[in-house]
Amino acid sequence: MSKVLVPLAEGFEELEAVTIIDLLRRAGIEVTVAGLQDGPVRGSRGTVIVPDDSLDMSMGGDYDMIVLPGGLPGADHLNEDPRIDSLLRQLHANDRYTAAICAAPKVLASAGLLQGRTVTAYPGVLDNADIDDMVYDGGAVVQDGRVITSRGPGTAMDFALSLIALLEGDARRDEVEQGLVR
Repeated sequence: MSKVLVPLAEGFEELEAVTIIDLLRRAGIEVTVAGLQDGPVRGSRGTVIVPDDSLDMSMGGDYDMIVLPGGLPGADHLNEDPRIDSLLRQLHANDRYTAAICAAPKVLASAGLLQGRTVTAYPGVLDNADIDDMVYDGGAVVQDGRVITSRGPGTAMDFALSLIALLEGDARRDEVEQGLVR
C-alpha cells in the first residue's frame, strides 16, 4: 500500500485538501494528514480539519509521496516551515514523488525542485520566481519526472486522480473515478 503525507497549515485551501485526502483514501492509499502545529487546522474559508497527527510526529514516516495543498496563507506557512523544506528535499533525493497544487508549487520552488522542470500553478504564483530553465505550462495537471503540479481548486479532482494513477495504476484510478459518477 502506498503512503502519502499531506501537511496542513493554517489557511489551506479546503477544496484542494479535502479532495486530495478523500480520493487518495478511496483508492486505498494510506494518507497521513499532519498539521504544522498540534490540534485542529483552520482553512482559508474557515473550515476546521483535525489532522491525524502533528508534522513532528509524522516526520519519520516512509512516504511514497508528499502532497501540498495550496491556499493562502496556507502555502506561505508551508513555505516558511523548515521541516517542509527538509521533507521535500529528502523525498526528492530518495526518488519519491513531490506534488503541489495552486499556490503550493512555490514551496517546491523554494526547495529547489522546479529547476529545469515544466510546471503549472495558480496563475501568477510563480511569476516572480527566478528559476533556471523552468517552463510554465498552465495545464490542469503537469507531471515532470517525479514532480507533479496542478493549477487550483477547479483542478483538484483531476490532480488527485492523477496521483492515484501514479501510485496505484490506471485501473485503480478508473475504479475510483467511476465511483464518483462525474
